[in-house]
Amino acid sequence: MRFLPDAEQRAFTDSLHAMLTAADTPAVIRDWSRGDHARGRALWRRVARAGVFGLAVPEEHGGLGRHPVELALAFVELGRHAVPGPLAETVAAAVLLADPPLAKRFLPGLLAGTDLATTAAVPHGHALDGDAAAVRLARAPDGLRLASAGPVRRSLDPARRLTPLVPDGELLHPGPPFDRALTWARLAVAAQALGVGLALLDRTVAYVRQRTQFGVPVGSFQAVKHRLADAATALEFTRPLLFGAAVSLRPADVAAAKLTACDAAYTTARTALQLHGAIGYTAECDLSLWLTKARALRTAWGSPEECREVFLEDALKTPAPSDSP
Repeated sequence: MRFLPDAEQRAFTDSLHAMLTAADTPAVIRDWSRGDHARGRALWRRVARAGVFGLAVPEEHGGLGRHPVELALAFVELGRHAVPGPLAETVAAAVLLADPPLAKRFLPGLLAGTDLATTAAVPHGHALDGDAAAVRLARAPDGLRLASAGPVRRSLDPARRLTPLVPDGELLHPGPPFDRALTWARLAVAAQALGVGLALLDRTVAYVRQRTQFGVPVGSFQAVKHRLADAATALEFTRPLLFGAAVSLRPADVAAAKLTACDAAYTTARTALQLHGAIGYTAECDLSLWLTKARALRTAWGSPEECREVFLEDALKTPAPSDSP
């Protein structure tokens, strides 16, 4: 099976890429990390108007219909530009709020980008940007509840503003689709990670062409070429897993895609850091905005160990193929 986007999908991602390129996302990220959300919210509304969040919402609730492949394509671009905010969390919230009364009440604001939504993968977990979100959803013993947010806590990625959620609000649903929301959020994180890795690779290739040593670009050295080739190969092997998981939406496939994408992005981040040399360690260098995100996404919505466990449990349940005719 060949996972190649069609003309309409390419036009969608090209327009999203152009919009995000013009938005000067490094400046937006730095504002967001300081708690200044003005430019970030303006960008968020543009992303919402482009239909990104509508790809996780059925048409009867005002969305574009659930299109996980297109959602993955969009989130690759969001990761490529390191867009801040509760992106995967908004996708999870859209799935959790699919019950008609809840959809009518909450989804219009999410689809318009006027409201931010956040939630956590586990009960009593930390969510992104609870201080900025209008809709905070927490998993409680009796179901899905509105929550209040605790104080912001620091993350390895400065743009990921973590807040504990306290499920002390209204009970919204006694049995929402937590497992389905987890699958969609993991798919979004996997796509983000691939985009982060691609951005790191592009930036590093451009840098080693400019940086010279012994009178020649360091990119001409065989050892540098090998490191970059390994990173590029890891990222390319992620693509079919990601889009195959988007087609099937099987939890095991999505867990495998997230594990592979996050590992590939992390490997690329280590390569980028080494090949940039001392400048790569500075917070002033824009590269750091992608380096820290690659590391943080590894544990977002499921650690590598949790994703391996999901995949292995599914593999053990699947009967082995028979050799008999």
